[in-house]
Amino acid sequence: MPKADFTHVTHWVFDLDNTLYPPQARLFDQIEVKMTQYVMEALGVDRAKADHLRKHYWHSYGTTLAGLMREHDVDPAPYLTHVHDISLDHLEADAALASHIRALPGRKIVYTNGTGPYAERVIAARGLSGLFDAVYGVEHAGFLPKPEREAFVAVFAQDGLPTDKAAMFEDDPRNLSAPHAMGMRTVHVAPEPQAAEHIHHHTDDLSAFLSRLI
Repeated sequence: MPKADFTHVTHWVFDLDNTLYPPQARLFDQIEVKMTQYVMEALGVDRAKADHLRKHYWHSYGTTLAGLMREHDVDPAPYLTHVHDISLDHLEADAALASHIRALPGRKIVYTNGTGPYAERVIAARGLSGLFDAVYGVEHAGFLPKPEREAFVAVFAQDGLPTDKAAMFEDDPRNLSAPHAMGMRTVHVAPEPQAAEHIHHHTDDLSAFLSRLI
């Protein structure tokens, strides 16, 4: 039973995309189209090359943006504005998830590789506004992306988060490695489990998992 593993937790950190909404919403499909368009225009390459670079940068640097910044000195602000200008019309409010997050004891934050304003839009569309004490985007980490440890250090320092009393919920298993090393309880939120030493728990239903902790 996971509840006993969380009795020490006073700070709850949630990723955004494919964590606070189900992957079936496929928001990232829209974002990936926007990313490819931006790479095509910024680097003057065709769609096939842009798709290849986007995936290569994600695997090598954690995000497409990180690769563009490091290899091409791309300005992050216009890129982030462009790729997050997507429709959220098909996102639905989740009253059960809202209730379970509200019931968690202690401080609750969102930390995403997207931007803070984009995260606020998604949070609102899911009916989760007002539940989080802070929302942090990649801009709060100086545009360093998860899974880089320095990104977590920067955000957690701003928040004053005690990592030995915190839990992290995240869909990308890579992004749980640094939190685990920093002493956090880690929860992989995804349809399929992935065995790894840095993952304490797995769930394919965040709301149901949280209901067992409160």
